Amino acid sequence: MTDANDAQDERKPETVQHINLKVLGQDQSEIAFKIKRTTPLQRLMDAYVAKTGQDKSSVRFLYDGQRINGHETPDELDMEDNDMIQVSVQQLGGSAA
Repeated sequence: MTDANDAQDERKPETVQHINLKVLGQDQSEIAFKIKRTTPLQRLMDAYVAKTGQDKSSVRFLYDGQRINGHETPDELDMEDNDMIQVSVQQLGGSAA
């Protein structure tokens, strides 16, 4: 019995399924999310824009200075617990004065 329990204890750290991520808005506000490491980040992005009321088409998500694609997962980007995702709001249009 002891061997089986030891084997389970050894596997737990390697199979941590969830990751805590922080999303930092342009106004320096932080929103924390907990998602599975294998979940596409599009779900986090959708939840962020729903929570903040921002226009989905004008928001860009960056990790380590690189834009995140919605199909990517935390595992694919080698994210670690409590990593920060930055949000950039892109302005379109405008006029030259």
